[in-house]
Amino acid sequence: MHVDGASSIMPALDVPESIAENMDLFLRLVRNVLGEFDPDLLETFDVLLSDAFRAGVDETAFQDLTRIIDGLSEERATLVMRAFTAYFHLANICEENYRVTSLRARESAVPTSEPADPVNDITMAYRQLVDECGRGRAIALLSRLEFRPVFTAHPTEARRKAVEGKIRRIADLLGERGGLSGVALAENERRLLQEIDALFRTSPIAHKKPTPVEEADTIVDIFDSTLFDMVPDVYRRFDDWELGEKAGTVPPVCPAFFHPGSWIGSDRDGNPNVTARVSRQVAEKFRCHVLERLADATQACGRNLTLDAISTPPSEQLMNLWSHQVEMSEALTARALGVSASELHRATMLVIAERLRATIDRTADVMYASAEDYIADLRVVQSSLARAGAVRTAYGPVQRLIWQAQTFGFHLVEMEFRQHSLVHRRALADIEEHGRWGERGELEPMTREVLDTFRAIAQIQRKNGVNAARRYIISFTKSAEDVANVYRLAHLAFAHEADVPVLDVIPLFEQVEDLENAVATLDAMIRLPEVQRRLDQTGRRLEVMLGYSDSSKDAGPTSATLVLHATQGAIARWAEENSIDLVLMHGRGGAVGRGGGPANRAVLSQPKGSVNCCFKLTEQGEVIFARYGNPTLARRHVESVVGATLLQSAPSIEWTNTNTTEKYADLAHELNEASREHYLDLLHTEGFAEWFSTVTPLTEVGLMPIGSRPAKRGLGAKSLDDLRTIPWIFSWSQARINLAAWYGLGTACERVGDLERLRAAYAEWPLFTTFVDNVEMSLSKVDERIARLYLGLGNREELAEKVVQEMELTRRWVLAIVGDEWPLQHRRVLGPVIRMRLPFVNVLSVTQALALRRLRGEELTPEQRDRLTYLILCTVSGVAAGLQNTG
Repeated sequence: MHVDGASSIMPALDVPESIAENMDLFLRLVRNVLGEFDPDLLETFDVLLSDAFRAGVDETAFQDLTRIIDGLSEERATLVMRAFTAYFHLANICEENYRVTSLRARESAVPTSEPADPVNDITMAYRQLVDECGRGRAIALLSRLEFRPVFTAHPTEARRKAVEGKIRRIADLLGERGGLSGVALAENERRLLQEIDALFRTSPIAHKKPTPVEEADTIVDIFDSTLFDMVPDVYRRFDDWELGEKAGTVPPVCPAFFHPGSWIGSDRDGNPNVTARVSRQVAEKFRCHVLERLADATQACGRNLTLDAISTPPSEQLMNLWSHQVEMSEALTARALGVSASELHRATMLVIAERLRATIDRTADVMYASAEDYIADLRVVQSSLARAGAVRTAYGPVQRLIWQAQTFGFHLVEMEFRQHSLVHRRALADIEEHGRWGERGELEPMTREVLDTFRAIAQIQRKNGVNAARRYIISFTKSAEDVANVYRLAHLAFAHEADVPVLDVIPLFEQVEDLENAVATLDAMIRLPEVQRRLDQTGRRLEVMLGYSDSSKDAGPTSATLVLHATQGAIARWAEENSIDLVLMHGRGGAVGRGGGPANRAVLSQPKGSVNCCFKLTEQGEVIFARYGNPTLARRHVESVVGATLLQSAPSIEWTNTNTTEKYADLAHELNEASREHYLDLLHTEGFAEWFSTVTPLTEVGLMPIGSRPAKRGLGAKSLDDLRTIPWIFSWSQARINLAAWYGLGTACERVGDLERLRAAYAEWPLFTTFVDNVEMSLSKVDERIARLYLGLGNREELAEKVVQEMELTRRWVLAIVGDEWPLQHRRVLGPVIRMRLPFVNVLSVTQALALRRLRGEELTPEQRDRLTYLILCTVSGVAAGLQNTG
């Protein structure tokens, strides 16, 4: 069968022309690869593809699709699924390419006469602040601006590293095609075929789980490919628009607001693989890498400073710095003078670069003690250049280095440590029984590890700076005592008080009851002597973390959204009453059930005072690659979120959020009560946990080598309470049900019963608008026919029908509220793109469901079980690539 029809299906769905053309190109290349590999495999691929496209409007085609897949051997099915998975990765590249080219086209069309760059959300937000608050207030808000993405190793990225590398190379080749013709275009296609062939032949499943130290490479890769150069570009773009022709010739107005953090190698909550030793190794990897990059950039900048003393005389301050460098190391300065005899700025910068390399090796005589010392030297060079008239060099390349150092320091990311409150309580009880140093008996290994963690933090602070590792997050914070326990353990870990590290202990409220009691806990927390001392040192800055995952799993997505919003408002009011400079950290994921969705819209819907010009959130799994894998899209993401963070302080935004929250408080209460009741009714059904693990690939997801952390916390529970939210959401997503994103909303809307009231809330209330839109996006990936294949595995018809009925009810209400006939109909690009890829996903989903049916219901040999499990894992990877934002 030939699939010329595929290229006509895509435009029929109103997919942008460039996406359709590139999808058709990749489909042709995939078919070419499969034909070379095995003509029979290509024929099977074509038949399944044809039936999958027809199945959307033809129930017979869906049955044919199911029958054909069911008749495939495990080996043949596995190869076909690998082909479809490869195609999904290519589809994602097509969409990324479209977003990049569209963004560049929009930017190129913006006239420089505009008062603000309409493509740059930061400039638009700043201009609106100036209009609403005046320039003085706008400048004050800008000076407070912070964006703090915290990269985590939460296992929702189903791609292995080897696959990511091929994806990036294919993306680069696709991006090159626009300007090629003739032989060059033919060579480009040959290389594309080479990479696609390798992608298909590479197992999508890694051979082993990554270690936490290996997981740190995720950050290193993103830093190298994107962050190090992209972040100063963001700063510069704002300056370019705000300062106009003066940009790059005067001191910048844009602060270094990007401050990345990381849980990788430091999040030990339920992950026995993260130890104090691992944290030290990861911190050292980060330290050495950022210093190496700063040294290279400083050396490159220095080599270009060929401004001699005649045209650019050095200042007295620069000559003093040079004299200090000579006293520090005659060898380094002599070598620098050898290539820069009359160019003192150049010689000084080359010595600065060598001092950075000495800092990597910890060479005491010449190393920098801190990033602040390095920045101070750069400012001496900058000031000297500016005073001599070389302002373009001073505020161009030298300013870029200063921005990079201000952003990444000598630590690259600020490591944040996390542990469960129960572990702290157990450690203290153990110390109470056996003595601080085990004088009355051996301390438990976990207790020793807890104490060693604080010693690791102290060591990291000594080498990398206090900001490198000062935050300590307490999972499942129940009371102020949990905070006091951390400070107590930190002091017990050291014989000398002076060795105790600086700590900002951050309570994490994640279960609904804890969220509702958060203000009372914080009230007691700020009375602790250790907290009071820290508040005095930080200008009364206090961080509080909110967990979106467990609250959603415990109470359902609707209730969790409303409770989290109410909690943020209550904490913001409490902070204002207590003169607290509040930073709220949002523990979001990529999936709707974990607070996923567009981050900029989430920021703008937050209660007054809860953002405070600082937005901090977790970035994890597939979201990291999607948001930061491409420099152009990463810049767009950062500008979008930062613009929203700045704009959230505008009086108009604060008024809208406050007034609509008050206006729809009764509606929120009704939705909360009804949705939670219906959700808990499902979860509390006898045997639900066992049924859930049967009708979804929960067990198989746990076998995916996609993260160092186990799927369970391992603190003794044997039920859904112990299950982490990621596999809970990931499993429902794989089953094409997405229950964690919408269950309970349909019943709640039915209970309200007033469509016009709900439509009014959707039109006026930012929180409800964002939530309903996210639910609609999630429903766009649900398929009832495939869901029934999974639900039928459990032999609990009453539970299956309950789920399907709520799915249909929620879909009906959401579409009515939004005014769509089908999910995302009003989204010009996203809607058609998702509809285009669903037939491909359906092939993988049906294969997975049928394989699970065999695995659950047949007597199998160990070899058959292994083959089926591998097939399922391949489909898990493919479905994740096809649906995206799965965790």
